[in-house]
Amino acid sequence: MSSVDDDLTPRPALDGDTDVDVCVVGAGYTGLWTAYYLARARPTLRIAVVEAEIAGYGASGRNGGWCSALFPQSVSALARRHGRAAAVALYRAMQATVDEVGAVTAAEGIDCDFAKGGTITMARTPVQLERARLDIQEAREYGFTEDDLRLLDAEEAARRCGAAGVLGATYTPHCAAIHPAKLVRGLARAVERRGVTIYERTRVQEIRPRTTVRQGDPTGTHPNGTVVTDRGTVRAATVVRATEGYTPTLPSMRRVVAPVYSLMLSTAPLPASFWAEVGLARRETFTDHRHLIIYGQRTADDRLAFGGRGAPYHFRSAVRPEFDRDAAVHAALRETLAELFPSLPDDLEITHHWGGPLGVPRDWHPSVGLDQRTGVGWAGGYVGDGVGTANLAGRTLADLIAGADSELVRLPWVGHRSPRWEPEPLRWLGVNAGLRVMTAADAEEARTGRPSRRAALFSRLLGG
Repeated sequence: MSSVDDDLTPRPALDGDTDVDVCVVGAGYTGLWTAYYLARARPTLRIAVVEAEIAGYGASGRNGGWCSALFPQSVSALARRHGRAAAVALYRAMQATVDEVGAVTAAEGIDCDFAKGGTITMARTPVQLERARLDIQEAREYGFTEDDLRLLDAEEAARRCGAAGVLGATYTPHCAAIHPAKLVRGLARAVERRGVTIYERTRVQEIRPRTTVRQGDPTGTHPNGTVVTDRGTVRAATVVRATEGYTPTLPSMRRVVAPVYSLMLSTAPLPASFWAEVGLARRETFTDHRHLIIYGQRTADDRLAFGGRGAPYHFRSAVRPEFDRDAAVHAALRETLAELFPSLPDDLEITHHWGGPLGVPRDWHPSVGLDQRTGVGWAGGYVGDGVGTANLAGRTLADLIAGADSELVRLPWVGHRSPRWEPEPLRWLGVNAGLRVMTAADAEEARTGRPSRRAALFSRLLGG
């Protein structure tokens, strides 16, 4: 958040017990979008957002800045699970979400450097080029046209993103580059303007649904759920858990998602001569078709912000500030960036290093829902694709809480329940083995020129 022109002084913490209609746990994108749409639809509701640090402290304030239509499950995987029509409807809803975020930020005066330049996914080996063609084939099978995803030849791909060794690419217009912290901080102010109270530096210790049985209570049923914090208790008819990668810090939630770290770096502003060669003139976000994900963007002030996976999963789903930086991973990211763009200066200045946890469900299937019996709602498991998905989740939760019968509440991810992760040490072994498999698969494909069988097997194990 060091590049955000915003007062980061924490808002007041909760001061004792209070009663509201809706209590949202977590002031990231999911929690704030939920509060925003709910307050807009039902302005008389008393809504409180409770945050352990400050709004946007987690992944919402430090992600790669892709407001995309990406969803961790492929359209074909969704179709196998939920049916063709439902899968296509979810993908179309994700595409519309990019424009929805742009419209709200404009209407609310949130200057988050929103630029809808799309995404270019480069193919830099023959295996990656074949993967790109298969993506196009799948898109056409489900009715998505060149207006949604198209194949670029080497020349056209290089014009958009002049990385080294590009053989071709896929391009989708359904993505905007943003400054993530500017978006979340502006959204917090927009929520407050609509009467929502945000309590910061208030750490949630437990979420108790309204059906919790307490000693001495003959009925075991309560009209409100409770959010127990280190500053007091919030009682609410509806509680929304919007904690994503921090979910395992809550009691009984350790196996709901695995907090996997993604790390980033940012260069100093680069000269016009570099951009004349590299392109990204419309601030296209960029990646390639390797297995171990990388991602980047040209920022509004002409930096390269670049990140990727590869940091280890930590035993017992531990989440700690010291995990936000890993010298080996950051060095590898710098090497990859130099490989992609050889014209970068040898004395390239890296001005920022950072990272943070993202939430990975056991089946890589995000979900959103509201349990009417307990009054507890949830959303998350975005696997790093949360900027746009959190907006769709917030709108969906608002409709579920308000009882609206909308197209959103009928999308196939609503009510989905992922299986829990295995207990330790199996969880630690499995997640870190997966990271090693993806790394090895990329090396194997570069060496042999053939698709990696181990990567395909791992994908099937995850239900992809």
